[in-house]
Amino acid sequence: MPSSDAPLLEARGIARRYGRAAVLAGVDLTLGAGECLLVVGPNGTGKSTLLRILAGLARPDAGTVTLDGRPVAESRGRLGYLAHDTFLYDDLTVAENLTFAMRLQGCEVAGALDAVLARAELLSHRDRLVRHLSRGLAQRTALARALLHSPALVLLDEPYTGLDAASSTALTAFLLELRGAGVGVILVGHRPEEGWDAVTRVAVLARGGWVLEGSRPATVPEFEARAREVLVG
Repeated sequence: MPSSDAPLLEARGIARRYGRAAVLAGVDLTLGAGECLLVVGPNGTGKSTLLRILAGLARPDAGTVTLDGRPVAESRGRLGYLAHDTFLYDDLTVAENLTFAMRLQGCEVAGALDAVLARAELLSHRDRLVRHLSRGLAQRTALARALLHSPALVLLDEPYTGLDAASSTALTAFLLELRGAGVGVILVGHRPEEGWDAVTRVAVLARGGWVLEGSRPATVPEFEARAREVLVG
């Protein structure tokens, strides 16, 4: 059993190259239960690559990732991952996509599916084919799939993409609920104001590593000013 004061997630020396380009060059990261880390940075700096490595879906060229003190490859059932692409099945309905995912995760489907749909405000869309959904509805379906097995760690790659104002507000409220339940969250985004109220820590990824990392500033403009300063420097 991991120590109660051990970090939920710990990554050490994460490195990843594409050809001669070092996208990640020795990235360290720790995340405690109930924390929400916002990661931003210029396009092409490895944010999505880092999430995939943390999720155990891609291997780093160097470094280690542990979840609750165990290699992440042994703990993937403890995490939920939402990619920038939804990877839903277009020719299945919303309910069929979630049912399939629940069975893969070993979750009870009978009596639970409606609760999952209701929490994501998808009950009225349960029988719609994914190919006919708006981007926002598809994003909500993919998020419901990522969270249906009550993970201890949630990795979200631009989860606000395509959401309207009401859905964005609901997502932020849900992230606060997750934090209150002790779930760790890593949120990759381009617009810091999206989800800001749920964020506890911030980081800027550039030039292969963190150029800024620490507690969340009081305001978004303060964070953006700091980020511009370190990115120009």
